[in-house]
Amino acid sequence: MKKIEAIVRPEKLHLLREKLDKAGFSGMTVTEVKGRGRQKGIALQWRAGDYRVEFLPKMKLELVVDDKDSETVINLICDVAQTGEAGDGKIFVYPVEDVVRVRTKERGCSAV
Repeated sequence: MKKIEAIVRPEKLHLLREKLDKAGFSGMTVTEVKGRGRQKGIALQWRAGDYRVEFLPKMKLELVVDDKDSETVINLICDVAQTGEAGDGKIFVYPVEDVVRVRTKERGCSAV
């Protein structure tokens, strides 16, 4: 199994959730996060002058999928979340040793 962690733009979350659901990947955890990458925040202008927003709002999706499904999920996330501009996000992939469903103590892929 693989854990896929995707950091994406907030405005992409709704469509991404729909597409993942439609593809059969409905189990996910979503967290509001803030971060910065190569873009190093953004400069804005306000009545009082210029200021810099160092950490931009993003959404973090976490999914655990079977090894054979990981490339499908990665490609789907890229297709939906990509705008071609800096700040589109990142995807991290980790190996998962085991999963346990708390309610039934079921283990492995069937617990996902």
